[in-house]
Amino acid sequence: MAPESATLLDRPRRSSPPPPLDWLTLADAFEVACLLRCTPPPAADARRGDAGTYRGGIAEFNRQDTAHRMRQLLQRLDVPVEHELTTGGLRRRYELHRLSVPREHRSAYAAMLEAGWRQGRRELLGGPFPGASTARRVWRPRLAAAAWRAALLAGGRHVRRHSLGIRLADRDLAAVLVRSAALLEVPAVLRPGSGCFLVSVANGAHRARITESAALAPAAAC
Repeated sequence: MAPESATLLDRPRRSSPPPPLDWLTLADAFEVACLLRCTPPPAADARRGDAGTYRGGIAEFNRQDTAHRMRQLLQRLDVPVEHELTTGGLRRRYELHRLSVPREHRSAYAAMLEAGWRQGRRELLGGPFPGASTARRVWRPRLAAAAWRAALLAGGRHVRRHSLGIRLADRDLAAVLVRSAALLEVPAVLRPGSGCFLVSVANGAHRARITESAALAPAAAC
């Protein structure tokens, strides 16, 4: 009996899953994860692997407001980030905003974003929740708005006369946007495209509700 008991005791124990993120941290980490999933990997970090690597702590955007939003979110999450701006082009000028997390912080950064994406995706795709708490009823629409805010900032706009569309290469994020629109009481259509997915909402009241839900509240006066 002794040898067998010793063998059982020597077996490695399964590590317990990390505790869920609180709602405020979840909303910020989930929005950062959505921002990154909207864009292709930077040329300097093409070894994307799976989305959980989050490009080794590097992101590139061609819009200043997108880069500013990601910096704002990372500051709230206590993640340091460096911002480099490159301009180029001759007749058509362009800007490239490169955000990078210092190497010593990348492991914690990636773990937080992976947890935020996994937990946020589960909240949005897993409902309805019978007997849901007040906090869940409040925060699920906020997560939905965060997903659309990221898509409007970093996704590929596909504007037509009758609809607003977002082009995405990420199938999971496309599904999240459709479900998020439903939580915001807006019907959305998902169509496969050439190497991408197109999520669209009709112009008029439906588009207005999406953009108003995703808009950031004005900063409070000092």
